[in-house]
Amino acid sequence: WERGDPYDVEEVPDAVIPAASKKITSISSPLRAIVRLRRRYQGLKKSRLLLQRQLSQYFTFDTSVEHYSVKKSRRKKSRRKSRMVLYPDKTKKYLPAEEKSKAKRCLLLLIAIIFFQILNAIENLDDNLQKYDLDGLEKTMHREVFGQKVAVESIVELLKDYLATHIHNKPLVISLNGPAGVGKSHVGWLLAKHFRSVMDNDFVLQYFVMHHCPSSVDPLTCEIDLSQKISDMVTRAEIEEKTPLFILDEVELMSPVLLDTLSRFFEPNQTNEFLNAIYILISNLGGAEITKFVIQNASTELLYQQRGAEELLSTIQPVLASVHPLWKAADIIPFILLEKSHVINCFLEQMRREGLYPDQKHIENLANQLTYYTTGDKQYSRMGCKQVVAKVNLL
Repeated sequence: WERGDPYDVEEVPDAVIPAASKKITSISSPLRAIVRLRRRYQGLKKSRLLLQRQLSQYFTFDTSVEHYSVKKSRRKKSRRKSRMVLYPDKTKKYLPAEEKSKAKRCLLLLIAIIFFQILNAIENLDDNLQKYDLDGLEKTMHREVFGQKVAVESIVELLKDYLATHIHNKPLVISLNGPAGVGKSHVGWLLAKHFRSVMDNDFVLQYFVMHHCPSSVDPLTCEIDLSQKISDMVTRAEIEEKTPLFILDEVELMSPVLLDTLSRFFEPNQTNEFLNAIYILISNLGGAEITKFVIQNASTELLYQQRGAEELLSTIQPVLASVHPLWKAADIIPFILLEKSHVINCFLEQMRREGLYPDQKHIENLANQLTYYTTGDKQYSRMGCKQVVAKVNLL
């Protein structure tokens, strides 16, 4: 053996090698083979590293994706292992699934029930409004009632709010007040006609004081008669789930006995059937105050503003309350004076109904025969359209 590499052994012929050394050679030959293989592997590894260094000058090798996939697989394995539990019988089992809260399910069910109930209530509101066709009523009133746009809109709005449901805590009382000839009775006639068409004649009552309770009749008799009519109609309407309509015209001519009777029907502390009713009171009460207010504010736009309507109501309400307390329970709708252009429209409409040719020049001549309040450049009819029918009938 020479100094240097301990594994570097020169081959010696068998004749020269003694017997003891032959034994050592037989043992060390596999060892030398292993050493040779190791040297070759290290040489290949060095050459590979050298080649990578040379190629790295021209190419880059991104190994981040591989590292990410390895890390991800390790995470998944760790998660799986964390959910495993070793039981005494050395079997792997998953943790039991978490039980869902029954209270949470009940809460979701309750929310769903409330949602469907609200949806059903909204559909019922729409059904009630469609049943009474209030949109059609509004179009008719705007077409046939002249100069009372605000009043018509207020009436329809009150009816829509009330008729949206069949359950109420008080009856709807609407009071139409204004001077003669401004369209109050015509609105009452249109309401009666419309509700008779959508419901039935049995649930609409038109009560004219001069006709149903003239001055020659005892007021107590009129009181009993009116009370009986209202009670009978309300009872029939409750059975068929309908809302009766009572139109009471010329209320300013009612005796105190009749007014007291009506006020009892307007009270909220009644049985359910009497709470589900609509009363339309038509009178000239407050007409003088409305006329004065319109003439004083004719040059301004106050009549067509919300502030003007509030001022007008504050003027009328004390007058009506001094006549009888029942007007405190009513929604008051003031009807203002009609301008000359509105009167001309009344002539046109009446001549069409009579089948007459509506000559514009002839109509203006007829309109000029009426008397007017003149304020600045505006003219307001003193009697509204009350004399139109009589003038047309003379043609």
